[in-house]
Amino acid sequence: MDGAIFFTRLYEQFNARAMDALLASMAEDVMWANAMEGGHEHGREAVRSYWTRQWAMVDPHVEPVTIKQGEDEVWVVEVHQVVKDLEGKVLADAVVKHAFQLEDGLVKRFDVR
Repeated sequence: MDGAIFFTRLYEQFNARAMDALLASMAEDVMWANAMEGGHEHGREAVRSYWTRQWAMVDPHVEPVTIKQGEDEVWVVEVHQVVKDLEGKVLADAVVKHAFQLEDGLVKRFDVR
């Protein structure tokens, strides 16, 4: 798998709010970090619900800066993240690291480091 292409596409889909395409890139039983409320969401429909809540409150935009596969088979994507309120005011502007575990070409787990 070409990780650069996979993750670049994933972030493009997130920024475009292409929910169904994003969810199709995930395992049915994905564990997805809930950076807004804490903990993890379990399964595609829980992730759908989380993003629906998130996008109703804020407008996040995330651009990958570096994409690397670690020794432990975890992909680490350093991203520039800008979060705005729905009127366009910047609430956060930071570089953060996202960690992904893949299984059979799908996201199995996502964490914020």
